[in-house]
Amino acid sequence: MVIQLGVVRLIANDIDVFEIVFFRALFSCLFILPIITSNPTVLKVNRPVIMGLCGALAFIAGVCFYFAAKYMPLADITAIHFSRPIFAAILAAIVLKEVIKGPRAIAIIGGFIGAAIIIRPGLVDFNVGIFFVLGVVVVQTWNPINRRLLSKSEHPDSIAVWTQLVVLPLALIPTFLVWTMPTWELLGWMALIGLLEMLNQRVLARAYIQGETVIVLALHYTRLPLAALAGFLMFNEVPEVWIWVGSGIIACAALYLAHHEKLKEDQEKNKSSNT
Repeated sequence: MVIQLGVVRLIANDIDVFEIVFFRALFSCLFILPIITSNPTVLKVNRPVIMGLCGALAFIAGVCFYFAAKYMPLADITAIHFSRPIFAAILAAIVLKEVIKGPRAIAIIGGFIGAAIIIRPGLVDFNVGIFFVLGVVVVQTWNPINRRLLSKSEHPDSIAVWTQLVVLPLALIPTFLVWTMPTWELLGWMALIGLLEMLNQRVLARAYIQGETVIVLALHYTRLPLAALAGFLMFNEVPEVWIWVGSGIIACAALYLAHHEKLKEDQEKNKSSNT
């Protein structure tokens, strides 16, 4: 995702974000054709409504992510995006009607403190990209729930394939309104974005099935130094120290929350196995 955002930042002034999302989906579909031809069963869907919703939310997240990349440094986007597990905990508490207390409350408070340090409202110039990043956080807070539901009934490659098949027509509609003929160079960059997105979708579809949540989440936070390095090499962006401080607080809060939830899940499994 870091490389994707870097490429989008390079070309976003030459071509509209909606058109980038459209070509991303188009090239992703071309790159997944070998998967479909070798295993046509990936087109079979057992939960079409959830699959469609997953693709629609992926479209919204992509648009918000790319608009954010147009306006904000890569490290800032990545740092604010770290707050997603905190919002997921709040959503889970609301949906399940659970009281937010104990370790969950501590983690949520820590996450908001970290986000406030990064954004520093009133202390730094406002950047419209913040709204787009928060839009990504909101959308991607819900979509992992859809992915978790789909993982119980769908092949991981089916999720990756259908996500792009749903995004493609959704992106085509606004693309008609902002269309500009891309150059061969822009097409090459967008082909790279499409390849990276296809790979990203396949990895995401498998990550939470194969790995422990805490480990996957810990690896997720390695994106900040990668984003900082990419921003420096590509755009000479140097993250402020507060970005690192806020990100560290959010990462600690999210990892603490994931560890607590894992212990809670293990305790419930042990109780059920003993009864």
